[in-house]
Amino acid sequence: MNNEACEKLYEAYYMRVFSYVMTMAGNRHEAEEITQETFFRAFGKLNSFRGESDEVTWLCAIAKNLFADEKRRQGRAGAMPEDAASHEKGVEQAAVERDSSFRVHLALHALEEPYREVFELRVFGELSFAQIGTIFAKTENWARVTFHRARLKLKERMGEE
Repeated sequence: MNNEACEKLYEAYYMRVFSYVMTMAGNRHEAEEITQETFFRAFGKLNSFRGESDEVTWLCAIAKNLFADEKRRQGRAGAMPEDAASHEKGVEQAAVERDSSFRVHLALHALEEPYREVFELRVFGELSFAQIGTIFAKTENWARVTFHRARLKLKERMGEE
């Protein structure tokens, strides 16, 4: 694989892959690391890419697997993420934000798949419905309907609390 092709692939899809990983990780540093590793692995396997899906779909699949591997590894190591924002804000404000954030994430976590992932890709990853449909090998309309249903389910769960 030549360097020019790798560079074009990186430039074309870096932000899309990074945004996708960021929706899963919620941590910029971790998302950057996984995104870099995604491209490193993809460059090594580009000759074996069969073209059965879009390149971005293939890259996001690699990223998703790397993220899952990293979470399993962290789970075994007992790693806990630090809350850097709490150092910059008052203790009371940080506690309120953590509680609010926790409730949102709890409601998101309770959403069944694919609703949760579609919602996260759209809101946090800022992907279009067409891109989300591509990731799931579905239509743009499917992504729109799934996102709408996810929003309704999330509102319902937040209202119950």
